Amino acid sequence: MMIKTQSTQKILLSGLLISTIFTLLVSLVAANLERYVIVGVTVPFAYPWRLVEPNSLAQITAWSGYLLHNVLVWIIIYKAQQAKLRFQTTLRSYNWAMITVNITAVTLHLLQTYFFYDALAADVPEVSAQGSVVLMLIVVLIIETPRRGLFFGKPFNFKQGFIRLAKKYHGYLFSWAIIYTFWYHPAVGTWGHLVGFFYIFLLLTQGSLIFNRAHINKYWTFTLEFLVLVHGVTVAVFQGNMMWPMFGFGFGALVVITQMHGLGLSVWVKRLIAMAFVVGVIAFYALNRGMENINEVIRIPVIDYLFIFVLYGLYLLINKFIMKAA
Repeated sequence: MMIKTQSTQKILLSGLLISTIFTLLVSLVAANLERYVIVGVTVPFAYPWRLVEPNSLAQITAWSGYLLHNVLVWIIIYKAQQAKLRFQTTLRSYNWAMITVNITAVTLHLLQTYFFYDALAADVPEVSAQGSVVLMLIVVLIIETPRRGLFFGKPFNFKQGFIRLAKKYHGYLFSWAIIYTFWYHPAVGTWGHLVGFFYIFLLLTQGSLIFNRAHINKYWTFTLEFLVLVHGVTVAVFQGNMMWPMFGFGFGALVVITQMHGLGLSVWVKRLIAMAFVVGVIAFYALNRGMENINEVIRIPVIDYLFIFVLYGLYLLINKFIMKAA
C-alpha cells in the first residue's frame, strides 16, 4: 500500500500516508450510515454494530469479500516463498500484487459497509476476531526470540525447528488474522474503530512488504507491536468500561519484559524505562485504582507467555510422535 521506492523510510512513510487516507475514508463512510438500525450495546462480548434485521445480501457480500481477499493474499505469499526470494529494498511484483489486492479489498469493504452494513460480526462471535489478533501477537514474540530473547533480553533456546515452523507459516497466520478482523467489523466511525482500522491498514502495509527490507526494520516492527497498546487503551476508554489500565499496563509490561530489548538500547536506558514503568504502576494503583487491583498488570503477559509455552509444548509433543513414527 505504498509507492515504489528504494528508501525504507519513504516506503514506510508512504504506507503511513495511505493508511491515514483510508482511515479518513472509513470516517466518511461511517458518517453516512444513519439509515441502518443496529443492535447496540446489550451484554458484554455481544458486538453492538450488527443490524437488528440481518439480510442475506450483507452476509454474502461480507463473506465473499473476506474469502476472496484472504485466498488471494495466501496465493501471493505461496508464490513469493516458492520463488525463494531474499530481502531487498526494491518493491517487486509480489509486493505490487499484494498492494493491489489490499487496496482493492479495502475499497470493496468500505462499499460493502455503505450498501449493506453488516460484516462478519453478524455470524461469528467477537472473541474470534480478538483471539486472532492475540494469536498473531503471540507468534511475533516467538519469531523475534532469537533476536531479542523472551525475558529481559536473555537468550531463550527454543528448538530451531519450532522457530523455523513459525517463520515459514507466520505470513499465512498473520494475513488471516488481519484480514478476518478487518472484514469482521463494518466501517463505523467510533474512535475505537478508527484507531483499529488505522492499525489494520498499517498491518496490511506490513504484509504488502513481503521480502522487502522495510518488513524487518526493527523500529517499524516494534511500532506495530506497540500500537496494540494504543488501540486497546483507546477502545476501553471510549467504551467506558474501566479496563484500560489492564490493556495499558499489561501491554506495557510486554514492552519492558520483551519488546524493547530488540531496539539496541543501552542497559541504562532499559533500566530507566523499567523503573519508570514500575513506579508508574505502583503510583497509579496506590493513588487511583487500589492495590487490590494491581493483578490487572500481569493478566495479559501471563496469558501471552503461557500460551507461547503451550504452543511449544504441542510442537515438542507432535515432533516426538513424528520421530517415533519415522
